[in-house]
Amino acid sequence: MKIIIGSDHGGYDLKQIVVKFLTQLGHQVQDIGTHNNESVDYPEYAVQVARSVTDGLSDRGILICGSGIGMCMTANRIKGARAALVSEPYAARMSRRHNDSNILCLGGRLVGDQLALEIVSAWLQEEFEGGRHQRRVDLIERLTQQ
Repeated sequence: MKIIIGSDHGGYDLKQIVVKFLTQLGHQVQDIGTHNNESVDYPEYAVQVARSVTDGLSDRGILICGSGIGMCMTANRIKGARAALVSEPYAARMSRRHNDSNILCLGGRLVGDQLALEIVSAWLQEEFEGGRHQRRVDLIERLTQQ
């Protein structure tokens, strides 16, 4: 799977761990930064990841900031992005199964390293169920085009 990942300074340390994990699993990873702990503005990374996913350049995206909230809010402003802020594996599975999330958002200051890897693993392995859930995902797109 081709996965694009980005973080701000608050998510940098966890991003490094997640990138290594994804690479070990055999995924193609595009790390767009940030590449150190110096303060940066998260919206630039969120938009770049969301556009890569919605334009079909990446299969899925992962965003990490201090809380995950800002990244999630920003990514969801891009048409076709379905970013889910997740703090445990069940929510990761459900975000894929019922909502077809294409971007995973994590809080680097809120989720421990091991838990984050369990979340990422669950999110990557889960498939979208479609059916009634597809109708709801389609409804999101129709209702938010205004």
